[in-house]
Amino acid sequence: MFSHSVTQNKHTQKHTEDKRFECAICDKKFSLGGNLNRHIMTHTGEKPFACKICAESFLRSGDLTRHMMVHTGEKPFKCEVCDVKFSVIGNMNQHMRIHTGEKPYKCEVCYKLFNHSGSLNRHMRIHTGEKPYKCEVCYKMFSHIGSLNHHMRTHTGEQPFKCEICDKRFSHSGNLTKHMKVHTGEKPFKC
Repeated sequence: MFSHSVTQNKHTQKHTEDKRFECAICDKKFSLGGNLNRHIMTHTGEKPFACKICAESFLRSGDLTRHMMVHTGEKPFKCEVCDVKFSVIGNMNQHMRIHTGEKPYKCEVCYKLFNHSGSLNRHMRIHTGEKPYKCEVCYKMFSHIGSLNHHMRTHTGEQPFKCEICDKRFSHSGNLTKHMKVHTGEKPFKC
C-alpha cells in the first residue's frame, strides 16, 4: 500500500517494460530518470555523499549511513550462535556460514567448495597463476597479500613475534612455534 498515488506510480514503473531513460554511454535503460542519473555517476566517478570524519565518499546515501557505523562502532546485527556483532547484515549472513557449514562457491576447475566468494577468488590464482601483489623493493610477485606482507619482513627486518619466556624475536609465527619447543622440551618427531 502507498500513501500517495505518485509514490505508487513510481513504484509501478519499476515493474513495467517502459524503460524510456537510456544511458548515452553504455545504452543501459531505466524506468525512472533518477535511477539513470545515479547510474551516470558510475561513469563519471562522482560520489556526492562524503564522510565528514574520513576522506571516503559514496554514490548512495545508504552506503554512507552504513559506513558511519565504522566510526560510531555501532553493530546492530548479532549472531545468534556466538554473539559476534556486525555493522552490516550482509557480513553477519556471510559469518553464519561458519556455523551452518554452507559453501555455496565452487571452483569450476577442481570443484573445491568455499564459504566466501573472496576465498574462491583467491583460490583461483592457484589455477591461473595470477600474482597481483608486487614487492616495491625487489619486484617479486605474490598471489596473496599475506604472502607479500610476510616477504616484506626480509627487507624491513621486522620481528613482531616474541617469545614470552626468553624475549627472543622472530619474523614469522612458525619460527616462534618451533622455538617454543626449546622451552617445553617437546620432541614430536621420533627416530
